[in-house]
Amino acid sequence: MAGENQTQVTEFTLLGFSHGQPFLFVLFLAIYLATLLGNSAILALVSLDRHLHSPMYFFLSHLSCLDICYSSVTVPKILTNVLRTQATISYCGCLVQMFFLMGCAGAECALLAVMAYDRYAAICQPLRYTHAMSRGVCVTAAAGCWLWGMLDSAVHTLLASRLSFCGTAQLQHIFCDVPPLLRAACSNTHPSEVALHAASVFVGLSPFLLVIISYLRILATILRMPMATSRRKAFSTCSAHLLVVTLYFVTANLNYNRPSSGYSLAANTLVSTLYCIVTPMLNPLIYSLRNQEVQGALRKAV
Repeated sequence: MAGENQTQVTEFTLLGFSHGQPFLFVLFLAIYLATLLGNSAILALVSLDRHLHSPMYFFLSHLSCLDICYSSVTVPKILTNVLRTQATISYCGCLVQMFFLMGCAGAECALLAVMAYDRYAAICQPLRYTHAMSRGVCVTAAAGCWLWGMLDSAVHTLLASRLSFCGTAQLQHIFCDVPPLLRAACSNTHPSEVALHAASVFVGLSPFLLVIISYLRILATILRMPMATSRRKAFSTCSAHLLVVTLYFVTANLNYNRPSSGYSLAANTLVSTLYCIVTPMLNPLIYSLRNQEVQGALRKAV
């Protein structure tokens, strides 16, 4: 019976929308355009300004690519649904959306850890920095981040494709993600839950701990610097990255490590909007406002 029900599911109804909300359409569209503009500007500046041809900005360009992908996976479909009387997404479209969403999430966690190590190497081991973060190492690390995210996503998507949905397939959400799919399923969700908890440790918590360790060592090194200008420059560069890391991991933890009773529909929508839609818009703003080199490149470009 479960197998029959699963084959009959052709689309999901998304319950996170109110009927016909022009204000929400304008709001999400503005956020999406700001995300595209800000992250595209970072990509252009890193590509065109030779002063930004360094490992730090190489990884920042990959972060901008991930943020563009994040928004493009979710927001266009949200814009389509927000003005409809019934928000829906096809079964295949749901799995595709979830695959790329989880892939970007896993890749960004790994990338933030690599960026933290880059700052550690630059500040704590400056004499070895050129060798430790050579062009080959940077390319390999960036490719590894993308591959790591996609492999993790493939596991979640494969397990989700085996779930059965009884009756009307409704998701307490505004897009497809693992937690709402598990709540809507009427078959055994234990394998997916185990995979989600494992990913929380290896894909989420482990990179976060690496970031914390890196920044504790960076802080100790900065405090030993003799010149106030050197300390100020190091703090300015690292504080931007630390703010991005904190914002991302906090919202990701709220999204995937929710209480067993779950959040209300309104809380679901708010947490997911912060995690997948607002954060990608804020990242380029944080880096441009806190980074003098990016500001200088932007002034020259203008």
